[in-house]
Amino acid sequence: MLTIAGSDSGGGAGIQADLKTFAALGCYGSSAITAITAQNTLGVRAIHAVPTEVLAAQIDAVAEDIGCDAVKIGMLHSAATVQCVAAAIDRHGLRPVVLDPVMIATSGAALIDAAAVQVIVQALFPRVALVTPNLDEAALLLGRAIVSVDELDGAANALLELGAQAVLLKGGHLPGDTVVDVLKSREGLHRRFQAPRLHSRNLHGTGCTLSSAVAAALALGQPMADAVAAAHAYVQQALRHGAAVRTGAGNGPLNHGHAPRPVQLRPLAGEGRAA
Repeated sequence: MLTIAGSDSGGGAGIQADLKTFAALGCYGSSAITAITAQNTLGVRAIHAVPTEVLAAQIDAVAEDIGCDAVKIGMLHSAATVQCVAAAIDRHGLRPVVLDPVMIATSGAALIDAAAVQVIVQALFPRVALVTPNLDEAALLLGRAIVSVDELDGAANALLELGAQAVLLKGGHLPGDTVVDVLKSREGLHRRFQAPRLHSRNLHGTGCTLSSAVAAALALGQPMADAVAAAHAYVQQALRHGAAVRTGAGNGPLNHGHAPRPVQLRPLAGEGRAA
């Protein structure tokens, strides 16, 4: 597994959450860091971009030696970073790719510049297997707010029209005791995932974790709908087992390690490597 994302110094989101999720689900994780953030459970203090040539070198190093059975993409803060990642996907034929369009932190801090939003749509949507926006991110992508469960299907369709192959639109920011997410694809896949709302302060990194769990399930051979269902189940349990844990004074992380699985081993043709 490869995560291409930002680093969260607090350990709750970004590549740290991705790597914890990969390990918990029995996958070996590698990383290419797009940006370094100074943050904790209270918010983001600073963001430092990694030069694109260094980002490209990280991806090349992993792809050329270890390989990637699936890729998760997170924070891409600038248009140049997006183009760098798109070129790497083509250069190495990286598939499948799950894109979590990280644009706004749990604290409300902006994590992307305006120019990058359209480049994500143009350069990455056609190249990835799944896009997993929350409602704030979908609003930025579509230029309009989504304010009810009844609007989820239409918004997912609009994201498909922007070029996405499949969309998991997360409705967790809507009010109500039930959280509804919608999965739609260009091939006609349409599923709703519903779960009771868990009241917890420890929600930091939920989106990173969900998209990483989907990517891990895809790497292990599950079809898209099953991969999303498995990821939902994992996140629900991580939230439940993390709700009573106190980490910092603000929005704490999930409990990624609530039920770790052994690393899944399978031979790869001609090389004898394991993934």
